[in-house]
Amino acid sequence: MSPKSNSLKQLALQKFKKNFWGVFSFYFIVLVGVVSILAYAFAPDNSQYANQMHLSIHSEKPGFKVTMLNIPSKIKVKQSGFDKLFFGKKNTDSEIPISEYNIKDDVLIYKEYATDGLEGAEKAIKINTFPNNSPQDFIKEKSFLFGTDKYGRDLLSRVLVGARISFFIGFVAVLISLLIGIFMGSIAGYFGGKVDAAIMWIINVTWSIPTLLLVIAITLALGKGFWQVFIAVGLTMWVEVARVVRGQIISAKEMQYVTAARALGYNDFRIITKHILPNIMAPVIVISAANFAGAILIESGLSFLGIGAQPPMASWGAMIKDHYNYIILGKPYLAIIPGLCIMSLVMAFMLIGNALRDALDVKS
Repeated sequence: MSPKSNSLKQLALQKFKKNFWGVFSFYFIVLVGVVSILAYAFAPDNSQYANQMHLSIHSEKPGFKVTMLNIPSKIKVKQSGFDKLFFGKKNTDSEIPISEYNIKDDVLIYKEYATDGLEGAEKAIKINTFPNNSPQDFIKEKSFLFGTDKYGRDLLSRVLVGARISFFIGFVAVLISLLIGIFMGSIAGYFGGKVDAAIMWIINVTWSIPTLLLVIAITLALGKGFWQVFIAVGLTMWVEVARVVRGQIISAKEMQYVTAARALGYNDFRIITKHILPNIMAPVIVISAANFAGAILIESGLSFLGIGAQPPMASWGAMIKDHYNYIILGKPYLAIIPGLCIMSLVMAFMLIGNALRDALDVKS
């Protein structure tokens, strides 16, 4: 039995490898996963939530460059390297965009950056404010590859950090939906009768409620926040998993290997977990890939409505919400860039779902 099982797995893997878009989507998803986990290592602005605001340089075009003066803070924050890498740097320094500067005696005189031909305010700061009395080390040119948003934050950094929410909501939501869906579907399909009728009633009631409306209700009940959205989305996606698992188990429980397991005296729990579920997981895997995409879209919709991840947390849906009116104001990239990110990640999950469906199809 084992060699045949291994050979079927090898055949499925070979079929998957021949699907160009499936393999491309897989590597793209892995890339997004690595970027989302190590977002602060890649982001030019590694402050928490990439929330360093500079209102004087708001809504600047991609490729914008400006001279930035970094004024060190006397407040020292102790933070471990692990905390900085995964949760961003707790930055207490002040960053000021400047257009020009000069040093006279023991004073640094600088002019703040201003747009639209306006004259920036001229200010002065003592040189001893800077370590080693060397302000030149704290004046550097900063580039904004994707430009800046309406608050003057680095758009590239916000996109990278925002990938974390969109990516991980897929994992958490699918995990919750699998745990509930497989459990409910297994019980309904295996035992049947009144148990099946009761669970199907719950499934049908949940199915009849519009997904977005149900998510909004759960989110409002649990409160606005990061984990609340994850749980709310997961609690609405188990129904489809349960229906598929129920149908597969109803077909599988009459198979000869299940009858043989009963004859050997195995209990129901072992028969379901060790014998039936491993043989019906192919359609569940395909549905999970589609649910990944659905979870990302639902989270983006919630963030757009303002009940998803809350500011200053970066989210692709919230970024579109903040900048959708800029589409008619001559700066459409502020909404298009996060929109393209959502589209590409959803498309990747849909393509890998199609590839898995073809690879796991025993009839082809």
